[in-house]
Amino acid sequence: MFQNVYAVTENATQQPPSNLPMFFMMGMFFLVFYFFILRPKQKKEQEHNALINKIDKGDEIMTYSGLMGKITRIKDDYLVINIADNVDIKMQKNHVRTVLPKGTLKNI
Repeated sequence: MFQNVYAVTENATQQPPSNLPMFFMMGMFFLVFYFFILRPKQKKEQEHNALINKIDKGDEIMTYSGLMGKITRIKDDYLVINIADNVDIKMQKNHVRTVLPKGTLKNI
């Protein structure tokens, strides 16, 4: 009978396990996610926005679809690109992938 009383009092004094290791692991997971996924994506997006804001009439560009041409007109968020003699296309600015060095289209 005394052994049962001792067992009950021993279990009553134990504290529940701490949640601190779980919160630490969740915090580490968030930091890894931020530095390997979110931060590089934001940096790339900022660079692309800077490129789009920098383009000007007369620049030679390449789009994400691979079209290359010379910008003939810019209005708000749209461009008119000359891709061949008497062939102009209209497109949105955010589809520009890169600005090519001057004279690239003549060398191709």
